[in-house]
Amino acid sequence: MVSDQTPATSDTDAALKAAAAIVGWAPRLLSPAAAGFARGIVAQAAPGTPGRAKALLFAAARLAGFGEQVGLELSAGALLHPSVIERFVLTGTGGVSPATRRTLRTNLRALARAVEPYPQPAPTPLPRERSKRPYSDAEISGYLALAGVQRTVARRLRASALICLGAGAGVIGSELRHITGESVVERSGGLVVLVGGRRARTVPVLARFHDPLRAAAVFAADGCLVGGSAPARHNLTDALTAALCTDAGLPRLEAGRLRATWLVACAELIGLRAFMHAAGIACSQRLGDLVTYLPAVEERTAVALLGGER
Repeated sequence: MVSDQTPATSDTDAALKAAAAIVGWAPRLLSPAAAGFARGIVAQAAPGTPGRAKALLFAAARLAGFGEQVGLELSAGALLHPSVIERFVLTGTGGVSPATRRTLRTNLRALARAVEPYPQPAPTPLPRERSKRPYSDAEISGYLALAGVQRTVARRLRASALICLGAGAGVIGSELRHITGESVVERSGGLVVLVGGRRARTVPVLARFHDPLRAAAVFAADGCLVGGSAPARHNLTDALTAALCTDAGLPRLEAGRLRATWLVACAELIGLRAFMHAAGIACSQRLGDLVTYLPAVEERTAVALLGGER
């Protein structure tokens, strides 16, 4: 049998059932004033289904009970203020799971938006920063070739070091200022760069870049590897970058793309795509949390894993 009930009629019936659920809601463990507050704001929000009505009533009831405990006025203006909702979520939701806590906050924020007489304008969506596109092997070879024809030995080796540190070890930006020739060390079966500063670490250099980076390090000795007389010097790599942008057949040299080149190379070596595909992960936002549960990796193992062996 084909139902003659239209979608509009179905939506109306659901809304009527939701309104009836709100009117008939009578919690036993809540004061009449708190229950009245919860029914009032949920009715004002006009949920479209009984299930949605019950979810909002549960959140409003928990908030109203919290408000009575801390002596707040049972009004939408007081209890649905963002700071009160956050205080309730942090201190008034003991005994519930993290998922329930997040759901409570989401539903209370929805109630606040629904009953606010003059809603705040929605935030303008901002584009998410995307990873830079890596350079191809041929493009990296082209940059190294350009570095090799600079007019002085110093310029040739510094330009080469800039490419090797970025595409071979992922070191760019302000970290370059502190890299000296002595920061490039032969050990653990390969070549590593000792990076100082806030994110101090030891980075294995991809095998392809060993020879040119080693030559640049020997030349720089205890001096800055990409030039400059002091780590505090700004715009350290501007002249080198400009010198490597003279070939019309190559794209513009960008530090972010050099680092992306190294990241993609390492990701391929460790099989990151295969792992993410098998795990059904499209975004790596939570991978940093998982790393805290993994054991530390010895330097020799990291050198072998990240393509840094001789």
